Amino acid sequence: MATEHVVLVGKKPIMNYVVACLTLFNSGANEVLVKARGRAISRAVDAVELLRRIFLKDVEVADIKIGTEMLTNPEGQKTNVSTIDILLRRKTE
Repeated sequence: MATEHVVLVGKKPIMNYVVACLTLFNSGANEVLVKARGRAISRAVDAVELLRRIFLKDVEVADIKIGTEMLTNPEGQKTNVSTIDILLRRKTE
């Protein structure tokens, strides 16, 4: 998958990520990868569900990968952060 078809979810409002996905699909992408870590995971899931149920009914969740990343905070302590990758794909009839 091309790296330009990736939406990284952070602290912005959910609609920003929905619009980013819409833009990628409308520009010809057949697949979009939505990635998030930590507290942004719920925002990513909400954005994907909004996109699928309201804006693009022909988009389906093709794959979901979950995992954990080890991060070092500024104090030098190592912490585990959960990650999620949601692969969206246009349905082909």
